[in-house]
Amino acid sequence: MLRSSGAIDAVLHRSVAHLGHSPWILIAGCFALFSLGSFTIGMGEEYVPLVPIIVTMSLAMRMDAMVAMGMVWIPYAIGWGCAGINPFGVLVAQNIAGVPLTSGWVVRLVMMLPFLALGFHHLYRYARKVRQDPAASLVAGVDFSEGFEAPHDIALTGRRIAILVVFLVGIAGFVYGAANLHWYIPQLNAVFLAIGLLAALIAGIPAGTTSRIFLEGAARMATPALIVGFARTIAVVLEEGQIIDTIVFAVAGLLEGLPPDMAAIGMLVVQSLCNFFIPSGSGQAFVTMPIMSPLATLVDVPQQVAVLAFQFGDGFTNMIVPTNALLIGGLALGRVPFGTWLRFCAPLVLKILALAALFMVLAIHFGSAVGFYQA
Repeated sequence: MLRSSGAIDAVLHRSVAHLGHSPWILIAGCFALFSLGSFTIGMGEEYVPLVPIIVTMSLAMRMDAMVAMGMVWIPYAIGWGCAGINPFGVLVAQNIAGVPLTSGWVVRLVMMLPFLALGFHHLYRYARKVRQDPAASLVAGVDFSEGFEAPHDIALTGRRIAILVVFLVGIAGFVYGAANLHWYIPQLNAVFLAIGLLAALIAGIPAGTTSRIFLEGAARMATPALIVGFARTIAVVLEEGQIIDTIVFAVAGLLEGLPPDMAAIGMLVVQSLCNFFIPSGSGQAFVTMPIMSPLATLVDVPQQVAVLAFQFGDGFTNMIVPTNALLIGGLALGRVPFGTWLRFCAPLVLKILALAALFMVLAIHFGSAVGFYQA
């Protein structure tokens, strides 16, 4: 409904007119916005409806859909990996590990900055290459001629400004509700439905046309919804079959007897592997932390570092695990094949995990000095 009203395309065109020669501003802005959303209240599902809009903006700025996906899913994963008060990840893990809730959030925020810088460098370097040579795009063979084209009428009128205000107020309302009123997916659906209906009303779109537009939008979501369902099925089978517990217990046993530095890095590897089988942050915390927390005590790894291993392993690999329903659904909306995305993103994940291992070793030796273990 927002796209049909022309408000989104109008503001995108205005933004492109001002930022067309400075794509780094757009990329940096998306990195800041999406990473902070994940860092604070565990946002992720909220980003999926924005994918077509960001792809449209990216194409208008002579980049490609790969850059658009990077602007969403790279900061999303980094925000989850370094989260300070995310109630669906870090707080669950800290509660199980018996450390004060939200403790160490300032250190985690500082840690997030070099990870974001690493991701920005990886994405911006690719974006510059595509702008200079469109044939260098990894998705050059994908047809984006339909579904992402800008309309002819792109004037930013008073009605469209009012629609944008409704959109921003709705998003702000949901963020407040998620942070203070325990809102989640049902409330998010209601907020987006209300935004769409108000947008149609302000734009003067007839009721019949509104219904048709809504059904067309729902039809376009059918394929991503099926892909999300199949991705989630893998995790459900592994969890309900109690396969995960056996795997985690067996792998964790390999860490016994290692020095603290090596044990911490081993925890990071185990948690990263577990994220393939349990892409849910809270689900992975409930399965792995009851095993990793006592193990951390045995190998002299501080509990806060054990939580950090969970966060890094759960968050960063969200960029590439095919069982992550949000990622797969977003890629489907952006028409980016998973294999192509993996080819682009895997080198970045390896660099990020190497930096994560370094941070874990530093946390063991200098965590107390920087207040990482304090509330």
